[in-house]
Amino acid sequence: MDPECSRLLPALCALLADPRQPVADDTCLEKLLDWFKAETEAGSSVLLLQDHPCLLELLLQVARDPGLSDRVVSFVLRLAGLLAAEESGFRCLQQGDLLIQLFGEGCAPSRASWAAPSVRSGWVQGLRSLARHPSALDFLDVLGAVETIFSLQGDPSLFVASAAEQLLAQLLALSLRGSQSSEWPPRALQIVAHLEESLRSSATERVTQALHVLTTTFGNSHEPWTQALWAQLSPLVASLLEEDPIPAAHALVDLLLSVARSPACSSDVGLWEVLAQTLNCLSPTHAGPLALGVLKLQECPQALKVQAFGVLLQPLACVLEAAADTPGLEGLPAGAVGDSATVATLLSSKAACAGLLCRTLAHVELLQPLPQRPEPWPQAALLAATLTVLRLCDGSAEPVSDMKGRLGTLLVGCVRVQRAALDFLGTLALGTGPPELVARVFAVLLEYLQSPDCSPTVLKKTFQAALDWLAGAPEMASCHDLDPPAQLFLGGLLRALQKRLLSPSWEVRDSGLEFLSQAARRLGGQASFTQVLLVSEIPALAHQLLQDPESYVRASAVTALGQLSSRGLYGAPGGQQGLLEDLLHVLTTDVDGFPRRAAMQVLTQWARDSHAARVDPPEPLVARALRAAGQDVDWEVRAQGLELAQVLVSQTLGAPSPPCPYAPLPLPVTAPQLSPAQALETLCRMHVFHFAFRALLDCDRPVARKSCALLLFLKARTAPPALGPEAGDSPEPTALEAALQGWQAGEQDPLQEDLGPKAALAALRALDLDRLQDTLAASSDHTERSARSLLQDMLASAGTWGENEADCY
Repeated sequence: MDPECSRLLPALCALLADPRQPVADDTCLEKLLDWFKAETEAGSSVLLLQDHPCLLELLLQVARDPGLSDRVVSFVLRLAGLLAAEESGFRCLQQGDLLIQLFGEGCAPSRASWAAPSVRSGWVQGLRSLARHPSALDFLDVLGAVETIFSLQGDPSLFVASAAEQLLAQLLALSLRGSQSSEWPPRALQIVAHLEESLRSSATERVTQALHVLTTTFGNSHEPWTQALWAQLSPLVASLLEEDPIPAAHALVDLLLSVARSPACSSDVGLWEVLAQTLNCLSPTHAGPLALGVLKLQECPQALKVQAFGVLLQPLACVLEAAADTPGLEGLPAGAVGDSATVATLLSSKAACAGLLCRTLAHVELLQPLPQRPEPWPQAALLAATLTVLRLCDGSAEPVSDMKGRLGTLLVGCVRVQRAALDFLGTLALGTGPPELVARVFAVLLEYLQSPDCSPTVLKKTFQAALDWLAGAPEMASCHDLDPPAQLFLGGLLRALQKRLLSPSWEVRDSGLEFLSQAARRLGGQASFTQVLLVSEIPALAHQLLQDPESYVRASAVTALGQLSSRGLYGAPGGQQGLLEDLLHVLTTDVDGFPRRAAMQVLTQWARDSHAARVDPPEPLVARALRAAGQDVDWEVRAQGLELAQVLVSQTLGAPSPPCPYAPLPLPVTAPQLSPAQALETLCRMHVFHFAFRALLDCDRPVARKSCALLLFLKARTAPPALGPEAGDSPEPTALEAALQGWQAGEQDPLQEDLGPKAALAALRALDLDRLQDTLAASSDHTERSARSLLQDMLASAGTWGENEADCY
């Protein structure tokens, strides 16, 4: 333990043990527990107790004094559990029956403090930490704690009840560790008997509690005894299926899937029979999650997988059955057809119908990319069902049957279902489909894009699904031209986009610009997209939106124009130079941070793509960008400016840029086209050194760290052997030291100094950048979040430490 913490700990323990003193808040006590946990994990709890007897005094005080606050009692119970988690620490605390006094006499249910949920929670959490070795089990028997834990399963506090269930599962696993079914100890038999009694209970609450305990047990323990436990309890679990309605269906699904994932139980044939029976008995609301869980299992009988897939698709099958004019029903598995319970749920209410369809679409969407998904995959049927759902939601499906009319009434205008269906439709673009269905996909998407009633969130999903279907087309993947239906859809899509960019809703304009950015990135190399886009007014409209009153829209316009320009899809007035001037205008004049961040990101990507060579000369433009970034009030803009500087340094010096933790891939090494001295002159003209030195003193630590890393890299790359003797002379060291001290004191601004190559090199060599990097890497957290700071603050808050000595955090 830190010596200063050791010095402060006795005062803190005295503070906690004094009922007259104000008690620290729960956050401080939680941090204190985290610190003690780290200390016990790093060393011996016995040594901790021997070196700091004040801890034992605190435990004894709480055991003796019933007048302490509930918060302190709960804290001490949890602390005692941490200290007793090791068997040696447990024996140390057992001397004088201290643990009995804390967990038995001092905090028994008969005491007044037990009425506080925090005390009951502390009691359970303390025993959870303590119950890790055989000695703890004997202690719990002496304490008579198991019966109390049984009662706490039904505690009115959900936190206490959940912790009690976790503790009961932990005790069962600890009791049965290494046991055979014929040799179960009395303690385990007591717990199992309690679980059996709960499973037989007519109270759903007790059934739920037992299922939760068993789910945790099978999820955490995979030893052979779990197979014997399941063999004993599975008849009672299966008997729950005979009740109507099935009690605790959600908890039952969780248990069955937990058992099925357990290696010790997955070979049990009876388990698969129970799963099959459960799939047939559960309501559609609960059968879907179970079916998805079964289909995700690595080892599962094929017949059960077929059954689960049919159950999962039943809601979509009902939709197809209702739409007599829709083909594709024959592609679904046989088990998906004709389920009256599913039909009843779909038609019962708007909320039930929407909920079931959304869950089904989300479940099948999760299943679609998995390697163990069922084969053959009913792509055509799923497409047909999804399109029918979308047409029911927008009211374009004609009611050819009573059921379809009822579904249309329930689903029309349902944004929640529309979003789920469009997400799934985009996922289906990864597969193929009959040409007539693909044409219907394009038609439905175009209807949504053109509909004036389409909400902004649904429109955004529609744009994404349209892009997925265009980018996923085989013709696009092979760089050939699109077939006529896809080309026709692309033309309609861009016409709809053009209209949406003029929408009075800023969310719609923003979604349109986001789609334009994504389309330019994914389709920019395709002739069909390029031809239609260049003859439209979309690029000009995007340029106009640089002046939009909403900052989010302006930022999206900047990003979209950057994507278009980088792929040659936008001819700004004045060419690329004109667009860069527009970006610099945004960077220097926009009052909101989002557009300025976007402008710096586009400029950085522009440099990364080596477009600087197309602007003659590039240095003044880059210098203006870095000057603006250095003076920006938004730290993210300044940090992005350093990203730009890193790219420029890499390209100018012909070396990889400093490593960036946010970059997915390192930048390629470029061959230098300039001599080292010329490269240094170029960086100075770009104001890279000016910007980096100013950022080194930035009040925002991430900016300063990036700058320090960049300057260290420059220092290594501009050593005299690399640049030659002509660049290595240091001008007037005394004057330079004075200038650096002025920068550090804030008296002079590096951006206002005429910093030439020699002065820049001298500054690099004069600064102790390695030490500064260590300081910045440590950050203020090592002080502000340290245990010493925590102890000081807790003592200061009670007035028992020096005035104004607390760290603020």
